[in-house]
Amino acid sequence: MAEEQTIPEEEQQVFDYLRISITDRCNLRCVYCMPAEGVKSLAHDDILSYEELELFARAAVDAGIRRVRLTGGEPLVRKGSVDFVRMLGTIEPELKISLTTNGVLLERYAAELKEAGLSRVNISLDTLDPEVYRHITRIGDLGDALAGLDAAVDAGLDPVKINVVVLKGLNDDPAPFVELARERPVHVRFIEYMPYFDEPGKWYVPSDVIKARIAELGTIEEVESPEGWGPASYFKLNGSAGTIGLISPVSCHFCPSCNRLRITADGRMRTCLFDTTEYNVKRDIRAGADRERLREIIEAELGRKREEGADHKPGPGSRLRAGDHMSRIGG
Repeated sequence: MAEEQTIPEEEQQVFDYLRISITDRCNLRCVYCMPAEGVKSLAHDDILSYEELELFARAAVDAGIRRVRLTGGEPLVRKGSVDFVRMLGTIEPELKISLTTNGVLLERYAAELKEAGLSRVNISLDTLDPEVYRHITRIGDLGDALAGLDAAVDAGLDPVKINVVVLKGLNDDPAPFVELARERPVHVRFIEYMPYFDEPGKWYVPSDVIKARIAELGTIEEVESPEGWGPASYFKLNGSAGTIGLISPVSCHFCPSCNRLRITADGRMRTCLFDTTEYNVKRDIRAGADRERLREIIEAELGRKREEGADHKPGPGSRLRAGDHMSRIGG
């Protein structure tokens, strides 16, 4: 019998990125994220308090986490989100804190978030056409999101990244965002739609199709990734102030390089967005688990993630199911 191969510790995958969903609520109803009627909101007592989330984050830092991203739902709809950024900033001086938002409330909070210790922001903005924006979000106003984008740049958040989920027939012409990246120091990332509510072919456009359309607009040059933690490939068009990126979760799964741990607003810890195996860490927290015990739980789950690797993940092009509404998991 062959001896079992042991991967040296220095070559093992590093898990250093935590996504914290601080709320399941959202002020938009995007067609690819939730049904038209919305999602029934969790009860107040089901949501982890900021103090409970801070305790979990401290334990996660003890377990090797060095980067934290706040998500939702829409994180800025939860009262006290700025103060929570400040709370996280007391954990460790080198801890990097970021936020993913739809930008609708960012004009109000960008400067405060920067002052509180937020280092960067990702803005989910799927179109620059007001009518298409209203169609995709069902209730949104593009002007609010663009005002949030301007406020983020003016506040000095850097980098400012724009996440564009590409939907066939709705926003699959990259030209408007290419022009935005020519003019503004922002980093636009075109993200493949992950089939969730509907059949795989309804909206899905492969990244290589988008890249080919971008190449028709000018000479593209591969560039290094702006500071950040996403699995995107980046390039520039001649003279652009910003960059263009492609994120390909369907055509090219990046599971083997995934460094993420997630916790939902109601305290479910996931090592993978599409892994239905969850750990109810809220139960432990509310039973009195201290920081050291939470660190042990987190390390055990990360150990499971390392052992499983990418073997249980879906193959390229397959339909993905997360076992819950995307708005509750944090994307």
